[in-house]
Amino acid sequence: MGKNKLAKFSDMAGYPHVFQYPYAVLQEQGFPMRGRWNELFFKNDHPIVLELGCGKGEYTVGLGRLFPEKNFIGVDIKGARMWSGAKESLESGMTNVAFLRTSIELIAQFFALGEVSEIWITFPDPQMKKVNKRLTSTRFMKLYREILAGEGLIHLKTDSQFLFTYTCEMVKANRYPVRVSTDDLYHSGAADEILSIRTYYEQQWLDRGLNIKYLQFVCEPREELIEPDVEIEYDSYRSFNRSKRSALAAGK
Repeated sequence: MGKNKLAKFSDMAGYPHVFQYPYAVLQEQGFPMRGRWNELFFKNDHPIVLELGCGKGEYTVGLGRLFPEKNFIGVDIKGARMWSGAKESLESGMTNVAFLRTSIELIAQFFALGEVSEIWITFPDPQMKKVNKRLTSTRFMKLYREILAGEGLIHLKTDSQFLFTYTCEMVKANRYPVRVSTDDLYHSGAADEILSIRTYYEQQWLDRGLNIKYLQFVCEPREELIEPDVEIEYDSYRSFNRSKRSALAAGK
């Protein structure tokens, strides 16, 4: 691990709004604030909103500034990434923002049923070959239902046509109510102040001429979930926030 990463981990260890629980400790002791985030940390009864795979935490911090009447928690397994947002929110004195370092597969161990009102998924790896790893797969919908309130919203912003198409098909197969759907956000008229918050990677995609897709739907309770049985064309480029081989296949 590089010295820069170690320095960031050391710095965040002293941040009161950053929570890092090793798996062994979680299994042995559980998370003491599960079901009590508002009571023990935020000290209010405001709705809790998660940004999953928050990266540098741009959405977590941006939304926290726009909506002081809500509480926002950025979740990512990569601690060195979230340092930027954690540092910015701490230095700005924000009291409605926190960060949680954990695997998203373990999310139900940190939040109780109905504790979360909304989930943002911003520019995740599309996982074109691994359905179970897609953050919008039915596997993850089941996990989200374990923590979402009854009318819990899911927001997806992505550069990936593959992931957008897959998620639209998953939503259709499971009859989830769609609030907003566009495959060209910034030319659709749908981009308001919230949606115009741009992550580091989003700006990279926009600079390369790619359209940004956005989908908002209600993750209603379902007795059974259906995986869509459709063939979807793979993206023609690599998601460069996941690999050093990040340039577009054409027009580098």
